[in-house]
Amino acid sequence: MIGAGRIFKVQPRGGQLWSVVMRLLLANSLAVLFLCACASVLYVWTALESGLYRHKRGFSHPRAAVLPDLSPKTFRALLALPPAQRPPFSHNDHANNYTGGGGHPADTVQQRRQPDFVLNEKEELAGLSELVEDGIFWSERLEALSPIGFSEAHARAWSQKARASRIVSLVPGCGRTSNRLASFSDGTKACVRYGINADQVQGETLSYYLASLLGIANLPPLALSQVNPGGEQWSGVEEDIVDLHWSDYAVVSLTEWVSNLTGVITPTPLRQEGRRLHPRREDLESRTVAEVLELMQWTDLVLFDFLTANFDRLVSNLFSRQWDPRVMERDTSNLHRSPGGGLVFIDNEAGLVHGYRVLHMWEKYHNSLLASVCLFRRRTAKHIIELHRLRDAHSRLLDLYRDSEPLAAELGFLSDEQAGILQSRIDHLYKHILKCKGTYSQL
Repeated sequence: MIGAGRIFKVQPRGGQLWSVVMRLLLANSLAVLFLCACASVLYVWTALESGLYRHKRGFSHPRAAVLPDLSPKTFRALLALPPAQRPPFSHNDHANNYTGGGGHPADTVQQRRQPDFVLNEKEELAGLSELVEDGIFWSERLEALSPIGFSEAHARAWSQKARASRIVSLVPGCGRTSNRLASFSDGTKACVRYGINADQVQGETLSYYLASLLGIANLPPLALSQVNPGGEQWSGVEEDIVDLHWSDYAVVSLTEWVSNLTGVITPTPLRQEGRRLHPRREDLESRTVAEVLELMQWTDLVLFDFLTANFDRLVSNLFSRQWDPRVMERDTSNLHRSPGGGLVFIDNEAGLVHGYRVLHMWEKYHNSLLASVCLFRRRTAKHIIELHRLRDAHSRLLDLYRDSEPLAAELGFLSDEQAGILQSRIDHLYKHILKCKGTYSQL
């Protein structure tokens, strides 16, 4: 009986052990199934994620977050996002935004059309009096030698032609992966900027017209177009539009494309800590004519990027110096040089609209860069002073935009808040010019 009792007592323990084992096996099986399900979801999401941004233009919610682009220039765009949305930096973070798909193809970037001017690159100007007038303005002699940029007549003719020309091909190019290099039926080309959302096309377009308002002729001619696969202009690339997932009737910008541009390194007075470009002998003398003509264009660029709050050019490099001390010694993003020595300001998508939205992140770098410059082109300063005095930057820009762009109403304009920011930055520039005059000359 004792043996039988012992056997009787052991049996329940064995049954309990078996029950525990079965429960563990069941739990493990469920865990494996759960992990498999998660892996499947992750696989599907990864396959979809790469094409997700291309559908962004199909949603017009004004508060929709801007999705990051993964092109080589990405890090400047990613820095504009909240920290939780920023992926880790890659080794290509500082690659230049050339139109071509890779490398440094000089024949696949935008260039302005202008007659070349001939200078002896080793010729030095005699002294400060040949360079500067009235204390803070580049001299008339330098203005006479300066590259002419894109003339108003050329820009107007190109824009009219671009709106009417039939597009026969769309190939990768022009920076962002959602953009394309278009060929017209006559063989000429244009950069089509679709952007992640309409804000970027708006920033590109309004920055161009603001430059026109200021007399800055360094931006390639621009025209708006509406993607219509059934229309005459776009019918030849209907399949490409479907493959790109571009939204029907989305407004895109077309900018002139020409060849033979090269990269540009930031000049020493603007890239070293504590240096500045002021009307001082040590900043300017012993430089060649070609070097000074380029510096003159840089002063326009600094004012222009300050007004538009464009962080995607020089300002982003200033930010990057904290972990990359040699970043300023490499080609500047979205800036190129024509064979005639003219600087070309391309890809201004971050200007005005998006730049104003993330202004708090970049303002100290904008201010630092502006403080380093106390030399101005007389005509640029004149426009800024007039816009400050009349306080009508918003209405002037709107009138020019509406008069020049048939699709202005479709793309939209600055909000009241953005218009206020633009005027306040014009006022800030005006005060900066007065401060420089007070330092270097009599008013």
